[in-house]
Amino acid sequence: MIETSMRGTRLGALSLEREDTVPPAERVAVKYVCSLGHESLIPISIEAEEIPTEWDCRCGGVAMRPNFEPGPKAPIRYVRSHWDMLLERRTLKELKALYDERVALLHEGALPRSA
Repeated sequence: MIETSMRGTRLGALSLEREDTVPPAERVAVKYVCSLGHESLIPISIEAEEIPTEWDCRCGGVAMRPNFEPGPKAPIRYVRSHWDMLLERRTLKELKALYDERVALLHEGALPRSA
């Protein structure tokens, strides 16, 4: 058998490295309190881009960060429909004139009828 094989281990299941020399990531303890008074200290990495304002409490409720004032909320963007985009380019009066013109051309036979 080849001498480089690792006998007695499962591939990918266990690491043979020791973690004694690896320093843990820096964390900050964030306090959350639910409406029933349950307090939770959650360790969150300092490198986290955003610390959540809400956390699920052990009682099933929502825990909030005490003394936290949220910043201004981003404006809500709604999904624009085809009609909304059309109204950005034309007025209802212009649309009515285009509609009447196309219907007249269709009745004259200048436009092919769609199937």
